[in-house]
Parts: sequence; structure tokens; C-alpha cells
Amino acid sequence: MLGMFKRDPKKKLQQEYERKLQAAMEASRNGDMRANATLTEEAEALLAEIRRIEATQ
Repeated sequence: MLGMFKRDPKKKLQQEYERKLQAAMEASRNGDMRANATLTEEAEALLAEIRRIEATQ
């Protein structure tokens, strides 16, 4: 019964992943390729974590 009050860690990671991709796109548009690469790498790490969580569910 109390399980319905648990927060979904996947949802939070998905939101952070989308924010990182958006920031990477904006950095790319502004010509900051170093920031784009860094943000894309961080987004890929978040995506790997999301997939790991999905595999365990």
C-alpha cells in the first residue's frame, strides 16, 4: 500500500537526461563544441543508468 508513495528514480533521470540533451544542443548552436561534447557524454551516462534501471524492473 505504501509503495504508491515511492518516487520513480527513472522519471527523475529521464528529466535530467532531457535537460542535458537540450543544453548540449544549445551549446552546439552557440559554437561551444567542448561543452556540447561534455554534456552529450553526461547525457549518455544518464541514458545508460536509465536502461540499467529498466533492465532490473
